[in-house]
Amino acid sequence: MFKWFKVKQVLPANKVADVAAETRAQLARFAGDIKTGGSVGVAVGSRGIANLAVIVRETVRWLKECGTRPFIIPAMGSHGGATADGQIKVLAGYGITEAAMGCPIEASIEVEQVGTTTRGLPVFWSKAALMADQILIINKIKPHMLFSGPVESGIIKMLVIGLGKHRGALALHQSTIEHGTDSRLLLEAAAVIKEKAGLLGGLGILENGYDETAQITALRADEIEEREPVLLQQAADMLPRIPIDYLDLLIVDEMGKDISGAGMDPNVLGRKEGSINEKPRITRIFVRDITDASAGNAIGLGRADFTTSRLVNKINRLATYTNALTAMRPSSARIPIYFDSDKEVLDAVLLTLGGKKTELIEAAWIRNTLCLSEFWVTEQVAKKLKDQGSALKIINEPHLNRFDDHGNLLSPCSKR
Repeated sequence: MFKWFKVKQVLPANKVADVAAETRAQLARFAGDIKTGGSVGVAVGSRGIANLAVIVRETVRWLKECGTRPFIIPAMGSHGGATADGQIKVLAGYGITEAAMGCPIEASIEVEQVGTTTRGLPVFWSKAALMADQILIINKIKPHMLFSGPVESGIIKMLVIGLGKHRGALALHQSTIEHGTDSRLLLEAAAVIKEKAGLLGGLGILENGYDETAQITALRADEIEEREPVLLQQAADMLPRIPIDYLDLLIVDEMGKDISGAGMDPNVLGRKEGSINEKPRITRIFVRDITDASAGNAIGLGRADFTTSRLVNKINRLATYTNALTAMRPSSARIPIYFDSDKEVLDAVLLTLGGKKTELIEAAWIRNTLCLSEFWVTEQVAKKLKDQGSALKIINEPHLNRFDDHGNLLSPCSKR
């Protein structure tokens, strides 16, 4: 029987007080570049972003006030099952619909090749985006699960992969097999696209450690390559992490596309592909369920060692496999060992920890990889955290494992 202690972690908390007003204030930087009377494609992705609907709505309103004809383009590569209807449904899940935003959504997945990179790699781009007079990209900037370098997940990635639709995302990810995951691949493809596209710029969004909007920054087209790396470093500094070097076991209540593009953020798990000596080192990861907003896309499940049949039964194989194959990472869609109940999983986990006594197991229990202001740890971990003297508070009111009538854990973790 595990004895759990709550940990409260102090995370970066700077926050935009009025998201709508700040969005409009930042958009004003584009005023001199607007083509009055022209069409503007507003690129919006599949990532869960705080206040996304507010930011998109204010962007559309501002563009209309400037005398343009805005429309929304789903910029999410192969997500949504790589179909127009699927991508419209993803946006609707975030409150982004034609009625709510007051403009059309052009979700065609048709692309055309716009050129080749200096390495000879083909670059494909959305036909809907090519038809627009200008393109404005809205995306969160943060460390990526795969690409590493001066730009990772953000404006450039959405320009290349998101607006590349399924075929463009596939081509770019295929190139990583030969050329690796250095994000210069993204920059080289972006250079090709910029020659063909009327890129107005991007709104780069940063979030604090509590999944709140910390900063909105307007980047004009000629500023993106220079300034996005600076914002990426700021985002990395605010990324919530598990402040522990080693764990025998990590229990994750939920994974999902709305939590991370990888379902569970590998930057938090210490299981980022190609990285060595990542922390924390985790021997076993047990993920219990998947969010409804994921619509069955279980990309990233392959990073876990154990799961439950209730999660497996929710998997949409088409969405998951399309995402995994496009990313050239079939292992991310693997299904780990699973059982019908949490109790059965934990019994199996204990068998794989070398006979370690239950009271000595170093474990942590989190809601998900996005919400780490509060989590739970076993007594052995609690002792180490106190010794570190870090900005943590241990609540000395232990919670014992409790199961419902079906053998599933009653989670003490705070909800989002």
